[in-house]
Amino acid sequence: MAVNSFKSNALEPTPTELRQLPLSARLMRLLPIYGLVILTALLALFFSLVLPATFPTMLNARSIISDKSIIAILSLAAMIPMVTGKIDLTIGYGIVLWHILVISLQEWFGVPWPAAIVVVLCLGGLVGLFNGLLVELAQIDSFIATLGTGTVLYAIAMWHSQGHQIMGALPDGFIAVSNARLLGLPITGFYVLGLSFVLWFILEYLPIGRYLYAIGANPKAAALNGIPVRRYTVLAFVASGVLTAAAGVMLASKLRVGQASVGLEFLLPALVGVFLGSTTIKPGRFNVWGTLIGVVILAIGISGIQQLGGEFWVEPFFNGATLILAIGIAGYTQRRRVSGPRIEQVPTIRDAVSPRRPQGGKTA
Repeated sequence: MAVNSFKSNALEPTPTELRQLPLSARLMRLLPIYGLVILTALLALFFSLVLPATFPTMLNARSIISDKSIIAILSLAAMIPMVTGKIDLTIGYGIVLWHILVISLQEWFGVPWPAAIVVVLCLGGLVGLFNGLLVELAQIDSFIATLGTGTVLYAIAMWHSQGHQIMGALPDGFIAVSNARLLGLPITGFYVLGLSFVLWFILEYLPIGRYLYAIGANPKAAALNGIPVRRYTVLAFVASGVLTAAAGVMLASKLRVGQASVGLEFLLPALVGVFLGSTTIKPGRFNVWGTLIGVVILAIGISGIQQLGGEFWVEPFFNGATLILAIGIAGYTQRRRVSGPRIEQVPTIRDAVSPRRPQGGKTA
């Protein structure tokens, strides 16, 4: 029997609920949903007023988009397995190998740049497939499985590069993959928007999206309702692997050099973006637009603080502190709400690592 609908993990009120509430109560119900969006806008306004000569400029916008597009792609890559209740840590290690490999294929082996990109994307998908098989067939915890796979990928990257930089005269077409502009903005920002719309449509309007959310809410109930849990979970890891490889290609095109010391620093902000995203738009559910908002608020905050003279340690501190604060506020808001059938727990790292714990229900 196929599943046509299931109970949402999200905390957003239905239109019927909102119509029954007075204006003040309606605003309070919407605040937890769009609070992070409002905070993002206020933060951008604050830095624009404090730094009028540098922050609200096209140059700064281009810099933010260029720097954070790769993190946004990695956040979306990490989000897909998290929808099913799993976590993929290879996003931070895979990008190291893929950006080295796509350059070495061109410089050492003479592979045309379009073919090099296709090879790397296929290898990324194969790594995702391997992760999915480890998690679903070998029944290894996703945290352990992907941490192990990621460490192996990082070791391969160091072996392949022998600790040296890989550089050369890359083709203009490959360089344009990340450095071209469209409408005056870096083209990488449009990659992120296009990918986001595709993922949003898949997750919200196609059966596969419902299946993935059903698996994340309660894998046993999903299996009882005829959803091939293993197949879709493996597919989620494959998609994550392909997107991680795409991020590696973008990084190589941007830097024009491959080195094993670059890439690991993207892991934490990518995961922070996903978990921040689970507190907004659809609180309690990993979602596309929430993930983008999470990445944007980190980008705006870090850019503004650095322009105010922040030290080198500001970025990791801001990433960690923002994650703790956002999850804490979301949890407090949830506890303050009147108990009802739509209330579920806000996802945590423990939920992602231990997905077998039921997080929601379903209706046939």
